[in-house]
Amino acid sequence: MENNKLIAEFMVVNVITIDDVRKNKNPYISSADGYLEDDLKYHCSWDWLMPVIEKIESDDRYDVDILQYGTRITDNQEDIVNNIADISFDKKIEHTYQAVVEFIKQYNEENDKR
Repeated sequence: MENNKLIAEFMVVNVITIDDVRKNKNPYISSADGYLEDDLKYHCSWDWLMPVIEKIESDDRYDVDILQYGTRITDNQEDIVNNIADISFDKKIEHTYQAVVEFIKQYNEENDKR
């Protein structure tokens, strides 16, 4: 998933493609080498997604509000991403994931301008 790779780059996690493995002719990799693209679980695991949220919030400008029906990311109390919708509770991780992806895209765009 391309969005998982985007998050991995934001988190400074090395992503290893199958082509990388084939080029090195080494079928054995470890987590010290990085993660295979298919092993990234930001889209479906709170254990993977919460460190991303913590990194976003480690910058005092940003707040992430995970609500029952969506996720909002603010910059000094102004909405950057407002992913609030009338959805069921079991979709919370999906909305949070999408909000994080949208935030990172905007964050990268702002940093590219500098």
